[in-house]
Amino acid sequence: MFEETRFEKIHNIIFKDSIEPSILVAREIADLIREKAANNKSCVLGLATGSSPIKVYEELVRLHKEEGLSFANVVTFNLDEYYPMDKGNIQSYFYFMHEHLFNHVDILPENINIPDGKISTEDIQQYCIDYEKKIKAAGGLDFQLLGIGRTGHIGFNEPGSHYNSGTRSITLDHITRVDAAPAFLGINNVPRKAITMGIGTVMSAKRIVLLAWGGNKAEIVQKTIEGTVTSEVPATYLQNHNNTTFILDEAASTELTRVKTPWLVTSLIWDEVLKLKAVVWLSELLNKSILKLTDSDYNNNGMSGLLTEEGTAYHLNIKMFNKLQHTITGWPGGKPNADDSKRPERSSPKRKRIVIFSPHPDDDVISMGGTFDRLIEQGHEVHVAYQTSGNIAVSDEEALKFAEITQSLCPECGETKNIINFLKSKTENDIDTEAVRRLKGLIRRNESLAATRYLELNDENVHFLDLPFYETGTIKKNNISDEDVSIMKTLIDDIKPHQIYAAGDLADPHGTHKVCLDALFNALEELKQNKYMDDCWVWLYRGAWHEWESYQIEMAVPLSPDQVLKKRRAIFYHQSQKDGVMFQGDDSREFWVRAEDRNRLTAKKYNDLGLADYAAIEAFKRYHF
Repeated sequence: MFEETRFEKIHNIIFKDSIEPSILVAREIADLIREKAANNKSCVLGLATGSSPIKVYEELVRLHKEEGLSFANVVTFNLDEYYPMDKGNIQSYFYFMHEHLFNHVDILPENINIPDGKISTEDIQQYCIDYEKKIKAAGGLDFQLLGIGRTGHIGFNEPGSHYNSGTRSITLDHITRVDAAPAFLGINNVPRKAITMGIGTVMSAKRIVLLAWGGNKAEIVQKTIEGTVTSEVPATYLQNHNNTTFILDEAASTELTRVKTPWLVTSLIWDEVLKLKAVVWLSELLNKSILKLTDSDYNNNGMSGLLTEEGTAYHLNIKMFNKLQHTITGWPGGKPNADDSKRPERSSPKRKRIVIFSPHPDDDVISMGGTFDRLIEQGHEVHVAYQTSGNIAVSDEEALKFAEITQSLCPECGETKNIINFLKSKTENDIDTEAVRRLKGLIRRNESLAATRYLELNDENVHFLDLPFYETGTIKKNNISDEDVSIMKTLIDDIKPHQIYAAGDLADPHGTHKVCLDALFNALEELKQNKYMDDCWVWLYRGAWHEWESYQIEMAVPLSPDQVLKKRRAIFYHQSQKDGVMFQGDDSREFWVRAEDRNRLTAKKYNDLGLADYAAIEAFKRYHF
């Protein structure tokens, strides 16, 4: 439910995830199409690409196939296209729209309008003028679907775009190209230009819906909804549109004032989670340790109601300090024969069966390498399960190196020759052959075994699941299937773990973590009736992209300087992901540097809150199923 606040200047609705709102948006579009058809009118849709609208298009296709929704009266205009870009390129928006929508519905081909990425440079200006005229001739946009980039771009209207701008050629911002890099297998392959509808074109739409999913959109969503209108954040122009709604998932809403600091907006019912969040926020805001906060600190920062409930700052401070103190443990598997009433984990059984799920073949050591080492060292039966092969993240150059070494050892191996010939002649639209994918997967697999052996884990406790959803040979993955969930269930049922560790970081740039986590959650849902699941606790770690906020952490595992170094060495065994990793995201640091900096920062945050000074901390949050 939308709750108007003095901070927010654009109507927005927050949902738990992207599934329900995508269906609702698709139904709004479907209702509009039917209404126009009933009046014998065309329905003119402005459409977006990218990951945000995919589920909307899936629902529209379902409505067409199962409920008879016709697109015969629909005219579409896409927002943008890379330039130069061939229509047949799998990264083109022409390809995207046909793959996700147009090939599956009864829209007339002549009613589909997508900017032409191959128009000659001398003809672009007139082409853009004609695109504008065509929109006006169709009666204007009845509905415009938007996503939002981290620069605040809508379409490809980058910072500096003018309010009255029309369809035109534009140079892409570096951040935009960085975000597109995973799909193009590296930033060097991302075009530097694009053709885009202008701000003025978008603003002329009668209805606008913007979709934003994920924590990496939270900061720009807050700037757009709560900030001042500025060309530096082009999406803020939407504040001046009289029929715009932002549809957000919880992760994309986290920086909004009413979500991040609701005590500044309205009176609250203070639960324990909110109390800790508020106290940690106040401590960080004032740069004071928790035990130094005063009554006036709370009263002056919108938390007088909390003090009224708790009595005094003194009592509240101690209570919240102790809550954080009790998250710290050097025994992530529980300390045997110890009082566990104030510890994050149980003391028994003394030796636990543990499964660490790793979406890619290096997330385990990058995200929780110190804890991984500690669990083995403390005598638990540890298993690690690599959910995907990770083959897509091995560069062609790396694969060619191994293929040529293999050929030197076995000159007559025909398959190796085929791999070498394919890699040397591969073009941008070629999908890796099964043999090449197998080679790349073997590179990742053997790097993983080298790292786990270094941590002294037996090979029989290392499991390579190779979940089928991942094995497409392209960036685009299949939807999660019963087979994926079944593979997860079989492993869990075989081990019957007391602890499961899994990646709760959903900010990875190609979405694999999200699918892997969904596969686990689905498996747990189907297994939860089994008696052994009563003793199974699930701990979520975060990966190389983000860390849990201090108030979210339920288990903090300190690392000594020696363990930090040991973790670094374990990461180094993943050589194909070092020095020029393909999926860098917007962070140029190598993964081992990111991991160390993140763990060091978590420790510093704990210390700044008044807790002990550790070299590094790995953080976990418990998932209750």
